[in-house]
Amino acid sequence: MKLNTVFKQSAILTLLLGMGIGAQAQRRDTTDRPVTLDSFDIVRDYRPILADAVKIRRSPDMTNKREYMPKLSYGSVPDKKLDINTGLSELRIMETPFSKILDHKSNYFKFGAGNFNTILGEAYFAVEDYEDIRFGGFAKHLSQKGNLEDQKFSKQEVGVFGRRIFHLFTLDGVIGYNGFGTRFYGIPENIDGNSINPTREAQRFNDIYFTGELTSNYDPENEDALSYSVKADAYAYSDKFSAKENSIALSGYLNKRYRAFNAGANLALDYNGITGVNNTDNGKLNNSIASINPYIRFKGDNYNITLGANIVSEFGDNSRFNVFPEAEIDFALAPEYFYIFGGVTGGVEKGSFRDFTRLNPYLGPNFNIQNTIDRMNIYGGIKGNAGATFGYKVKGFYRKVENMAMFVNNMETPFRFDLVYDGNGDEAVKHVGIEGEINVRLSQLVNLGGRLNIDQYTMVNQEESWHLPKMRLAANARFNISEKLFIDAEALFHGNAYAPQYSYDSNGVLIADAFNKETIASFFDLSAGAEYKATKYLGVFVKANNMLNTEYQRYLYYPKLGFNILGGLNFSF
Repeated sequence: MKLNTVFKQSAILTLLLGMGIGAQAQRRDTTDRPVTLDSFDIVRDYRPILADAVKIRRSPDMTNKREYMPKLSYGSVPDKKLDINTGLSELRIMETPFSKILDHKSNYFKFGAGNFNTILGEAYFAVEDYEDIRFGGFAKHLSQKGNLEDQKFSKQEVGVFGRRIFHLFTLDGVIGYNGFGTRFYGIPENIDGNSINPTREAQRFNDIYFTGELTSNYDPENEDALSYSVKADAYAYSDKFSAKENSIALSGYLNKRYRAFNAGANLALDYNGITGVNNTDNGKLNNSIASINPYIRFKGDNYNITLGANIVSEFGDNSRFNVFPEAEIDFALAPEYFYIFGGVTGGVEKGSFRDFTRLNPYLGPNFNIQNTIDRMNIYGGIKGNAGATFGYKVKGFYRKVENMAMFVNNMETPFRFDLVYDGNGDEAVKHVGIEGEINVRLSQLVNLGGRLNIDQYTMVNQEESWHLPKMRLAANARFNISEKLFIDAEALFHGNAYAPQYSYDSNGVLIADAFNKETIASFFDLSAGAEYKATKYLGVFVKANNMLNTEYQRYLYYPKLGFNILGGLNFSF
């Protein structure tokens, strides 16, 4: 009887204890449960963040700044294999033998024609039959003739390229030729029927160039590996007269990562020689630059801090040594949605005959070449995204610039341009500006983008920032109507700019050194194009430029072409 009573009491006690443990388990926080392979939490879809805008190129212009590959994190998902005791072994992924891709159409020929005697010819080919080798070539010709007398343009491009991927590094390079021809067709106001520009001389630029680079490959099994790159650039550039520029540049970078800490340096040497200048006795200028940019970087999930210095030495006919600060911080207030960033930097922008004539091909002889010093550049802003298809960035900056370059019309021959500079070591040009970018993908069919620049200059000696507009707006759109029809559109707006305008007598002789400030009116240029794939290999395209038919001027006395349309065929294979 006693034993039976004890058994009953023990059973009742055990039952109550089990119920208590069950209730406690029910009350336990479920967030402590381990994540299994059949239980995942979806945070949200992928939202790209708008990339940083391309910075103003500083010389040496081959400096490479590479970000290390980030470590991918998958939260609390355990790194465990699925354990199923059914006798099945782990599946092994078999390596697929390389096979030739038969249905690719990287190669194409294009031919088109339009008004203003426009002729377009273009070809591109590439050999992509190998998984670690790629090489090919390209050629292009475009020529036009406007309504004004001797308003002619001609452009040619030809080159070959190649890439070879090795186990530890990748080699790639390109060698080519660029040519551009035009005439000094700008005609100032005639006085009593006498033209100030009766000859309208021809101009031609020839550019032979080479670029080669060796870059380390990323090793996913060694995130802290040393990354490096070595690059060589060289070109020989000349015009139809006596001006020419030769440049050989070497650059490289090293970066070592240890967890969130990075240390590295960018190095560059640019040996540059120019013929045809007026700021030396023999008309030749050795304008070479060497620089080193050591830095340390701390990078976490929601922050990025960089500290360093930009040490630049100018040598040759002119010598100067500068040390600029280099600091930047990027911090996420709402990760992937809202970032704030800011920093301070400085540097040297090389004065290059090739770069100046690419901006304005009507530069006259005996030009003045100087380097521009970005003495201080303080910037800050916000960036991020507001959804999976909308990225944005807004940036404000304050710069102090020495030897800021501008184009002005030559007093004796106003259809040619000279280079003038403003700002010196004692007093610099102050440049305040705002930059804004957006990138919108409304759907897989519609993509939109835009960029806005607002600039304000406080000059030292010059009355205005000649030929530099205070406002610039660029926008683009692409519409994928179907698998066969594509439409692109571009819009460009420039605000008012100013240029010095001189007065001449009936014989075309300069009356006085005094000038009037001429307003170069703002303009809006709208262009659009469409392409239709008629067959697998044959397509039809059409492109319309300056659809508002505005003969606007970017530089004084040089109006652009009016409405022009180009159409043709392309053959892909």
